[in-house]
Amino acid sequence: MKPRYDILIAGGGMVGLTTACLLSRDPAVRVTLVDAGERTVFDPDSEISLRVSSIAPGSIRILDSAGAWEVIAGGRISPFRDMRVWDASGHHDGPEALSFDSAEFAVPQLGFIVENQLIQHALLDSLEDTDVDLRFGTEISAVSRQGHRFVIELDGAESLTPDLLIGADGARSFVRDCAGITARSWQHEQTAFVTSLDTQKHHRNTAWQRFLPSGPIGMLPLADGRISIVWSTTPEAAAAAFEMSDDALAEKLTAVSGGVLGHLTPAGARGTFPLISRHADAYVQDGLALVGDAAHSIHPLAGQGVNLGFADAAALATVVREALVNGENPGDLPALRKYERARKGANRTMLHFMDALNRLFSNEFRAVSRMRGFGMYLFNNSGPILQHAVQTALGMR
Repeated sequence: MKPRYDILIAGGGMVGLTTACLLSRDPAVRVTLVDAGERTVFDPDSEISLRVSSIAPGSIRILDSAGAWEVIAGGRISPFRDMRVWDASGHHDGPEALSFDSAEFAVPQLGFIVENQLIQHALLDSLEDTDVDLRFGTEISAVSRQGHRFVIELDGAESLTPDLLIGADGARSFVRDCAGITARSWQHEQTAFVTSLDTQKHHRNTAWQRFLPSGPIGMLPLADGRISIVWSTTPEAAAAAFEMSDDALAEKLTAVSGGVLGHLTPAGARGTFPLISRHADAYVQDGLALVGDAAHSIHPLAGQGVNLGFADAAALATVVREALVNGENPGDLPALRKYERARKGANRTMLHFMDALNRLFSNEFRAVSRMRGFGMYLFNNSGPILQHAVQTALGMR
């Protein structure tokens, strides 16, 4: 009789739930998912949530494999078929502006803007017909090593010793810290201001991004015709925007957006969060793997964060399945090293590229402004280089 292996996932966010779904249908594993928060409840009749994600085609394939995409696709999602990126010193239709059209890459759309709560709801729905043990409202009070495995204490009352502990518990990962894995972090000296807006001009299912000296402002199309904005700016400017009257905020955001969608009117809740990038020095130990923000967190300017996390989940699930086929314990370090090799280098490259891009464009020096404008013009006309870069970002490579 073949052995069954116990896997415990710490964290019930989008990446943790995706990992659970991808592992859940293998009879050789027993999966337990633990999260201190309450189970996500999605109300399709409520206002669109403040927290949305840009879901790339590569992530759609992963979510489909997880059994969640059909439910997501039937919900209130907004495709974007075009993307415009330009510098504040230029114009969104200027020769130096970057334009990405889905038709150029032979895909129906470049991606979808989806509420995080809808994604979590669909993943939970997919888990309904599995034997995954979901424990929301349960806190991990301690994590300690015992030989080749970890002992996890739940609410100080129950102890579990899984063959594999998966840390999917976010940027401030308790699991990562307890395992003694260090993470390099760097401040962007920026805070993201997020809200939803009505627009004078229709968003045309286009994602817009304008680079300002203080940081980029992204405008994402929503299913109800509004846009969601993520404005990465100074902490002082973000705090001021949060406190502004609707009229003052409308004038401010219309100005910083360059008026590309006409007059903007606040039409939703507001939020702010500091921007910090992190990268774990190790993704794995004997009996442990980190995924998503527990392993890496990235600047939001290109919307890559959760897509990298989904790719982590898919890569780890593949490694676990290969280990089971080969009669190996999926928590053993040699198997887990394959996951680290598959993901750490790619994630590091994306983190540093996004950081460099943000630093390059968040710069007021005139000479640098001229150089980046010329660089954007060359990149926009680079043919195969442009194709490769966009296909990589879309998860098509």
